[in-house]
Amino acid sequence: MSGISRRRFVAGASAAGAGVALWPGRAVARERALAVSAARAVRIDGTTLEQAATPVGDGAYKRLVAGPGWPVVVRQELCGAGSGRDGRRTGVASFVQFTDLHLTDTESPVRFEYLARLNDSAHRPQETLTVRGASSLVERVNAVRQGPYTGLPFSLVMATGDNTDNHERIELDWYLTVMSGGRITPNSGDLTRYEGVQNSGSGRYWNPESSLQDAYKAKGLPQIPGLLSGAIRPFDAPGLSLPWYTTVGNHDDSIEGSLPDLGLLGDLYTGSRKVEGCDDATAARLADALLHDPGEAAVLLGKLLTGGGAIRTVTPDERRHPFTPAEFAQAHLDPAHTGAGPVGHGFTKDSVSSGHLYYTFDLADGILGISLDTTNRAGFADGSLGTAQLNWLESVLEENSGHWYDSDGHVVRGGSGGRLVVVFSHHTSGTMGNLLPDPYRPFEGRHSGTELVALLQRFPNVVAWVNGHTHTNQIIPHGHAVPERAFWEINTASHVDYPHHARIIEIADNQDGTLSLFTTLIESAAPYRTDFADTSDPGLAALYRELAYNDPYATPATRIGSAADHNTELLLTKPATT
Repeated sequence: MSGISRRRFVAGASAAGAGVALWPGRAVARERALAVSAARAVRIDGTTLEQAATPVGDGAYKRLVAGPGWPVVVRQELCGAGSGRDGRRTGVASFVQFTDLHLTDTESPVRFEYLARLNDSAHRPQETLTVRGASSLVERVNAVRQGPYTGLPFSLVMATGDNTDNHERIELDWYLTVMSGGRITPNSGDLTRYEGVQNSGSGRYWNPESSLQDAYKAKGLPQIPGLLSGAIRPFDAPGLSLPWYTTVGNHDDSIEGSLPDLGLLGDLYTGSRKVEGCDDATAARLADALLHDPGEAAVLLGKLLTGGGAIRTVTPDERRHPFTPAEFAQAHLDPAHTGAGPVGHGFTKDSVSSGHLYYTFDLADGILGISLDTTNRAGFADGSLGTAQLNWLESVLEENSGHWYDSDGHVVRGGSGGRLVVVFSHHTSGTMGNLLPDPYRPFEGRHSGTELVALLQRFPNVVAWVNGHTHTNQIIPHGHAVPERAFWEINTASHVDYPHHARIIEIADNQDGTLSLFTTLIESAAPYRTDFADTSDPGLAALYRELAYNDPYATPATRIGSAADHNTELLLTKPATT
């Protein structure tokens, strides 16, 4: 669809769009809502306002096609929507969130593919294509270039964690190259062949290039000759054409995002023994330990790798060695990965020396970005904040606030004032209950998502908390009896599990005492239709999306979220500047 000026918006249309967008299955209402959403926009090309992937077919394996777009839902839980605001709207910021890319070394010895039926994140049929899928998402951002409702060029991309799957150096190099551009060989070990479970000949895995009737083909997945050889083929990643920043996630921090990395398993990562199976009882014990007892899980993993499981010999690769927090920061400072900038992508030499992976940055004129490190190196997938970081965050907010509220609700005046604040983290408010002591800072307290919400609500200039981790689209209003103390939590689905979304976020001043936060989902640049004979780069990126939808152990229907979690206008009281 060609660009449509928001000046063509008719009075009252936003309210109509908000109502009808929530009536699934009513084609006329949906078309009306889409028309209203488009009329309010500057340009909708390349976003899910224009079109979105839609499954079709009656068989077990669903094909994806380009379906109707998703209209804007106006959310007024925190503030009412004034009429005529589209004509007065002034853009303040426009940026993009990536999250949970999970670029995966599928041939690594330290993986849990044999737990897939117990834990869907242990193995995914599409995971050999993560690097190409992420690069295709970069292509989409480079093509869209601007926010659909403000028309402002994107100022930056923020990747909110789990950029790697198993915090390996080679996965980190792939991530940095996808973001900054360059030649990538998405393969490890023997670069001339694939050495992972998908050519194992085991019926428990999808063997795409084989005629073996495995468990995945029994659930409808096809045979695709050439998929694996295509997946490991070198290609040139274009890299982002705009600045980008990184927030750290638990998969960037620990073994498979769950086990504490105390430096004990490095030799297993870089060795030649890969577990491809184990008995059901051991699998059940390991799956449970990953959720409840990281120490036992590490012991069980070691036993499997030293002879307790079905072992495959793979080519050793030193690049699989896990990275430390300091090495994570240092890799971002490598001039080879500066790309469109900035140098370090949020991390500095101080990040390297201190190991502190949290920082501030200028998101746009008059807007401060704060990137937090919510990982807990004690293990488990969920997170929390250490006391030192929580105190640092409070001091930063005070420095950038004209006024705030103390813990008793009294107004405090000071700071510079006038700057809005957007907070970024990997974990959400509901997934920050991991209060185990950090083994590297055993005497430091840990703090939950509830405590973080309470802190952020003391500072009226905090307008949004943007995060990932859940692999689900969900937008949560954090209301308060004092309207200016409310903010929105914007959680976006992953780019490894379907629906493979990233999110455009725009902030607009409605010139009536309110702000609008527009959240618009985007998909990668890959074609919607797939061809099993097409193993070109775009063809593989398209297969990545479709295979993810058809992962027999995943639940795409729950992760996609509701209409109110997709393309939205989030109303908020504009905070006073003094």
